[in-house]
Amino acid sequence: MPRVGIALGSNLGPRLANLRAARELLRRLTRPGDELLQAPIYQTAPLACPDGSPDFFNTVVEIGYDGSPAELLQHTQAIELTLGRTRSTTHHAPRSIDIDLLYFGAATHASVGLVIPHPRLTQRRFVLQPLADIRPELILPGDCLTIAAHLAGLVSAEPAPALVQREW
Repeated sequence: MPRVGIALGSNLGPRLANLRAARELLRRLTRPGDELLQAPIYQTAPLACPDGSPDFFNTVVEIGYDGSPAELLQHTQAIELTLGRTRSTTHHAPRSIDIDLLYFGAATHASVGLVIPHPRLTQRRFVLQPLADIRPELILPGDCLTIAAHLAGLVSAEPAPALVQREW
């Protein structure tokens, strides 16, 4: 069963509770006894969001998943709806929960609405930092650098994330 990395973010409502609820709903997609890895939660400034957008709580979880990338995308979009996410015509509008598939084992995938590995994963500190906490030696399909190396070499104006909570 492939291990799947999933980014979680929330900048509306009870952010920590939103992340916990998403984690628990994702846990239900794994087989009983499968390990769920969870990174610490970080607070990050909104990136490319509308003026006045609240800060995000961001983290990454990794689960085992026995299905296709497209099926998992359907599940994660259903979880977003369950947790109150509404789609806005405003790009990067504040949201109660945002769930992004980062990687899917050694697989690559490209279709309308889903590219795996996530095409901007290695350019986003708010994703790289929590991912490096749980999988620093991970090398993505088609890449030659570890996640830790990507984080160490990241050139970005994005401010460093602030640790909110290690265990959640």
